[in-house]
Amino acid sequence: MPDIAGPRFPVSDAADVFRRRYFQQIPRSLWNDWRWQLRSRLKSLQDLTRVFTLSEDEAAAVQRHSGSLPVGITPYYTHLLDLTDSTQGLRRTHIPATTEYVTLPGETSDPLDEDGRTTVPGLVHRYPDRVLFLVTGSCSTYCRYCTRSRLVGDPGGPYSFSMPQWEQALSYIEAHPQIRDVLLSGGDPLIIATEKLDWLLGRLRRISHVEFVRIGSKIPIVLPQRVTRGLVKTLRRHRVWMSLHVTHPDELTVEATEAVDRLADAGLPLGSQTVLLKGVNDDAALMKRLMHELLKRRIKPYYLYQCDSIAGSSHFRTPISRGIEIIEALRGHTTGYAVPQFVVDTPGGKIPLLPEYALGREGEDLLLRNYAGRVYRYRDDSGLAPEEPQLGRSAG
Repeated sequence: MPDIAGPRFPVSDAADVFRRRYFQQIPRSLWNDWRWQLRSRLKSLQDLTRVFTLSEDEAAAVQRHSGSLPVGITPYYTHLLDLTDSTQGLRRTHIPATTEYVTLPGETSDPLDEDGRTTVPGLVHRYPDRVLFLVTGSCSTYCRYCTRSRLVGDPGGPYSFSMPQWEQALSYIEAHPQIRDVLLSGGDPLIIATEKLDWLLGRLRRISHVEFVRIGSKIPIVLPQRVTRGLVKTLRRHRVWMSLHVTHPDELTVEATEAVDRLADAGLPLGSQTVLLKGVNDDAALMKRLMHELLKRRIKPYYLYQCDSIAGSSHFRTPISRGIEIIEALRGHTTGYAVPQFVVDTPGGKIPLLPEYALGREGEDLLLRNYAGRVYRYRDDSGLAPEEPQLGRSAG
């Protein structure tokens, strides 16, 4: 099956206007070729200034950059970014700012201590029954708040990803029967060629104690043309679960919807992961709209992450209290399916945080607050011994 999106893959009006303005020599058929999109990413200051009016701060940040987490934006995704306003949320997530070069107390290049929990190169064993398998250091676009900013997009750097490394990781998984769940991440696993990904998934599926294989990806959102019929067929054959990284409702275009529909129609379970970002999506009404739009596309909102303490990420982080406020604005005000778990990721795992609904006890009653602020009593005496029946009295 050809590894292309196909002639019927949609192109939104906004994307087509952008194509005709900045890529006028490129026909729609080539625009929908995911490999062309990768080759044509905006990477340099020259690429960016051809399309954007950069602020002085953005230009200085791009010129200063070296090493991992480069600039890389697909032409498709570029059309979602404001071309003149440097304060637009989605634009800030992909064009660097000089605050990236300021490390505040508590920030580090590896805040989850993944390197310290790496058993063989590329395999992080943090939980008893599951592992994180980093299969590539490449992404189709590079988010400026990336948890793995230390390793992505730097092929000549200290982190390498190769077939021999995959074999080491697979041997480790085979030797540890307690591992039942494998999450493929990176980088973005869907950037790997379909044939190579098919091989890797097949090897994992031949390990008898591996019950779940998951893929974490942003590609259906930032490079939806990658979700070809051939890719979907491969993912379906290996029965993978998908965790999609979605930041803002504006990302859920007709193209992204087509990509997600292909995955959902193939029976792949879909969940979302969203990072809470200051000035991007830290608004309760916007977050509610995002969760509703995800559900409409058969994506279950799964995690809302507090932004990790990556070096240089202070301009994206909100107070913890903001995430709790957003969850409280969702809980009870929309369907429970639309309420993700708000979590803080730590070296010891993800820790969920909730608004305070249990207010305390009065005797045998637990005092509970509902979404509207009303307090209810729940008799919580299930741990007490039942009263002895009294002689001469009916038990009825």
